Amino acid sequence: MEALRGEYLTMGYKDVVFDRDAVFLVTGGAGFIGANLCEALLKKGYRVRCLDNFSSGKPENITPFAGNPNFTFIKGDIRDLDVCMRACAGVDYVLHQAAWGSVPKSIEMPLLYEEINIRGTLNMMEAARRQGVRKFVYASSSSVYGDEPNLPKREGREGRPLSPYALTKRANEEYGRLYSKLYNLDTYGLRYFNVFGPRQDPNGAYAAVIPKFIKQLMNDQRPTIYGDGKQSRDFTYIDNVIGANLKACQAPSAAAGMAYNIACGARDYLIDIYYALCRALGKDIEPGFGPERKGDIKHSHADISMARGMLGYAPDYDFARGLALTIDWYKEKL
Repeated sequence: MEALRGEYLTMGYKDVVFDRDAVFLVTGGAGFIGANLCEALLKKGYRVRCLDNFSSGKPENITPFAGNPNFTFIKGDIRDLDVCMRACAGVDYVLHQAAWGSVPKSIEMPLLYEEINIRGTLNMMEAARRQGVRKFVYASSSSVYGDEPNLPKREGREGRPLSPYALTKRANEEYGRLYSKLYNLDTYGLRYFNVFGPRQDPNGAYAAVIPKFIKQLMNDQRPTIYGDGKQSRDFTYIDNVIGANLKACQAPSAAAGMAYNIACGARDYLIDIYYALCRALGKDIEPGFGPERKGDIKHSHADISMARGMLGYAPDYDFARGLALTIDWYKEKL
């Protein structure tokens, strides 16, 4: 697989330590990223409160944590401020992952995305402020770069959003900036670049490309690539995202109120990834091709120097290693 790669350092999150009585709230904790965050925190021995309404998260993602005395589940909706207040009570760190994803789906349902991603996130920030939360870390997205053509993508050089989803994430960042400036709530936005890994849903029309391709190839189905396959992405393994969240919880207040690229600082072409999956799974299936999807960004490649300098972030897994681990997980689960 031909790849356009940058450097990465091996630091990870294993060395990140908090007070033993620290309490974390993970919103969207039954989702792909949220459940992996819950698992990592529980393995480190911390108390974890999970908030989810199962609109996109799955109960089976958190079932393994049910017997852990450090795990508490709250079924609730971030659109309800009272629920957010209750969830934030006594919490030190909020890791806000709850949102509706998918660029194409947001184009179909812009009002729902505004309601969940903007108002819901504002509810969470307000609840965190009122309840005295120490750090508020929230999921943003590389989609905020919109039509800005230059590579690598660099904070402070954003274009116009290309989808309602991207616009909701940009609004989240502006609220994060204001809550840090006006209310002294330390907020840290994490612009995730194409996160993949275990627990990611391979099903549905809007499923992420890597798990969807893996499942289809394992079932001897012909995957469809939307576009010509020459689009490139800075795919980011889930453990890098976990590390970024925990590093942000320890970041100084001087780093608050800003949003940071969270990626590998590299990019790979989609067609190359497809054939790499074929080789890894022992399949000889040519892909189909469909029209480009509205709102998609053609190329994605992150400059991670700001996150490295301000948060101490450095990706522990490059794309090839993360992909191998992901394939192994789906082979066992599917």
